[in-house]
Amino acid sequence: MPETRAAFDFRGWRVLVAGGSKGIGRAIALAFAEAGAAVSICARGQVALDEAARALAAHGGQVHAQACDLGKPGAIEAWIAAAAAALGGIDVLVNNASGYGFSEDDEAWSANFNVDLMAAVRASRAALPHLAASPRACILHTSSIAAFHPRRHGSAYAAMKAALSHYTTSQALQLAEQRIRVNAIAPGSIEFADGLWDRRRHAEPELYAATLAKIPFGRYGTPEEIAHAALFLASPYAGWITGQTLCVDGGQGLSG
Repeated sequence: MPETRAAFDFRGWRVLVAGGSKGIGRAIALAFAEAGAAVSICARGQVALDEAARALAAHGGQVHAQACDLGKPGAIEAWIAAAAAALGGIDVLVNNASGYGFSEDDEAWSANFNVDLMAAVRASRAALPHLAASPRACILHTSSIAAFHPRRHGSAYAAMKAALSHYTTSQALQLAEQRIRVNAIAPGSIEFADGLWDRRRHAEPELYAATLAKIPFGRYGTPEEIAHAALFLASPYAGWITGQTLCVDGGQGLSG
């Protein structure tokens, strides 16, 4: 992968990444740290959170990490307040977490509603006073290409990602007067160690192969490729972009 430092300089920026201990969230947090930003991450699992914090600290910048169940409003508010105090404000909020509910029971629908959608709403609301004080404020949501097409399985996940993409447009319009940009990234199928597609490669090889066959670029994406899109959308290079959902999928969505 190309170095992010050559294109982006986030020295002096304060970046919060919800769900920043693994996979896409971890890659986004690391990319911002590599580019010079002070970074705060949160996640439920303490072991992965501690490991990610050590990786971030290796880049020499300021790091804040806090355990947080993003399905609980009070925990979100506590993390945002602590992160803003630790970093001295907020310039970028990245809402990356997912409930990963793929069944059709109430539990799956509730997990996706509370984490994929409402955690983003609640974190944005808590961060808004801090973002309003920043001249370079933006919010990034992690949606999915699942938001744009009907699905035979995982309708709860897809429905809440579709709601998140729609929320992105409304939120962007609402916050434009305060010069706060709001965008989303819709990843395609992303593979990383012990991630969803890595597990399916072993447990469901037929599904893994069928999904791969639908990706015109002939491979699964990487978390770092989503992170590069996040850096761009947060940067001054995207200063006139708001209310958009950017697909990063190797053309996967073109296949329906």
